[in-house]
Amino acid sequence: MGFLSSLLGFLGFGTGIGVGLLIGYYFFIYFQPTDVKDPEIRPLVELDSKSLEQMFPEIPQWVKNPDFDRIDWLNRFLELLWPYLDKAICKTAKEIAKPIIAENTAKYKIDSVEFETLTLGSLPPTLQGMKVYITDEKELIMEPSLKWAGNPNVNVVVKAFGLKATAQVIDLQVFATPRITLKPLVPSFPCFAKILVSLMEKPHVDFGLKLLGADVMSVPGLYRFVQETIKKQVANMYLWPKTLEVPIMDPSKAMKKPTGILNVVVVRAYKLKKKDLLGKSDPYVKLKLTDDNLPSKKTTVKRSNLNPEWNEEFKLVVKDPESQALELSVYDWEQVGKHEKMGMNAIPLKDLIPEETKSLTLDLLKNMDPSDPQNDKLRGQIVLEVTYKPFKEGEVANNINDGENEVEKAPEGTPVGGGLLVVIIHEAQDLEGKHHTNPYVRILFRGEEKKTKYIKKNRDPRWEEEFQFMCEEPPTNDKMHVEVLSRPPSIGIHSKEILGYVVISLADVVNNKRINEKYHLIDSKNGRMQVELQWRVS
Repeated sequence: MGFLSSLLGFLGFGTGIGVGLLIGYYFFIYFQPTDVKDPEIRPLVELDSKSLEQMFPEIPQWVKNPDFDRIDWLNRFLELLWPYLDKAICKTAKEIAKPIIAENTAKYKIDSVEFETLTLGSLPPTLQGMKVYITDEKELIMEPSLKWAGNPNVNVVVKAFGLKATAQVIDLQVFATPRITLKPLVPSFPCFAKILVSLMEKPHVDFGLKLLGADVMSVPGLYRFVQETIKKQVANMYLWPKTLEVPIMDPSKAMKKPTGILNVVVVRAYKLKKKDLLGKSDPYVKLKLTDDNLPSKKTTVKRSNLNPEWNEEFKLVVKDPESQALELSVYDWEQVGKHEKMGMNAIPLKDLIPEETKSLTLDLLKNMDPSDPQNDKLRGQIVLEVTYKPFKEGEVANNINDGENEVEKAPEGTPVGGGLLVVIIHEAQDLEGKHHTNPYVRILFRGEEKKTKYIKKNRDPRWEEEFQFMCEEPPTNDKMHVEVLSRPPSIGIHSKEILGYVVISLADVVNNKRINEKYHLIDSKNGRMQVELQWRVS
């Protein structure tokens, strides 16, 4: 009976398995769950940006965001420079960490914390794009999108209570978007005084941590705690508007301060050449120091005179007498059109003896190239008296006027009760044409039209051109229309385009004598134009 029972039980078990498999296969083939649907297949062009980012999380910023520029060249530069940057960054990190470690070792009664090894490894970070901000301040702002999966070797030795523990950081990953500001911009290499670094959002930091040879980050719950702690601490220190400031140079030394005053008396000129067809010439003199962004100073215009006498005095602020020079140019004034240069010359300030007045008679040249044979032609002479007066030690130049807000007088012959309206077109920025960008400026005032030269293929042109309008009475109630146009290529089917315009009320110019502003152009996305206006009366 025992043998027979065992045999029947075995046969029943085997039969049950077979029947069960058969029934399961039947249900698997002929019965399908109702909650499972076939996947919907759609072309990529029909997906929105968020869906594409989820499918391709590694798409660089310059593809996803038009504000970011592609900077493969900079990644190549980092790759070649990384061995040297590694040493420099590690050295800076040790210097920054030293006072922090010293403060906390005493607080927590730790004997010492030292870097046994500190290197960032052989893999440099990758910049997936960079956004650059343009401001009216003397600064440069950049926001790179940084991703770094490195192989650093960081070993920290901690000694406390007679014990020694070693911690090692491995497999570091950092994803961040820092804001790097170079300010102020100065005229001395490397052309900025400080580097300010801040984070625009909390960074993603992932790494492995070995303590006494064991992977501490594998402890349940510790990984997330460490992640959140790092994000919180870094955000408290460097999340915008908080910054890490790295000084490069002393801004006061980089920005050259005034060292003295140059007194210039334009006495006279003689034997000038005739420029006008129906008369002689209408000369005036422009004076300017090299390496100075201030407007040139000008004498009055002497009508129909080839031997003019001015005896006019000017003061110019000197910042570097060893490198600066006084440039002077004689022009023939024109009622309409561009003023024609009659000649020029220059006086290096290093040739002047301080506190000593020097009378000079200079030949007028075509240019300052000593090898140009055209300089041998006679263009006349100009007589000057120059005196360089350096500031005494501790002297404060309270009464110095850089001439930035000075407005010269109108020339002789200006109508009584009227004046001369001067328009200076300095520059424009962020111009954008639909088919071409060859910008020039057209000025419309009281039915009169004047134009600058056009500049080929330039979104940020600089003209520095001056125009004059003689007015019988102050234009208090008048407005000036200034527009930027793009000249079409000589070969092509496109016509000229209007890149933007601005309408300027002239009441402020008459009241304040001078305005110098940057205007946002109407009918332009981001275009701006800097226009200076002066109202000169006799």
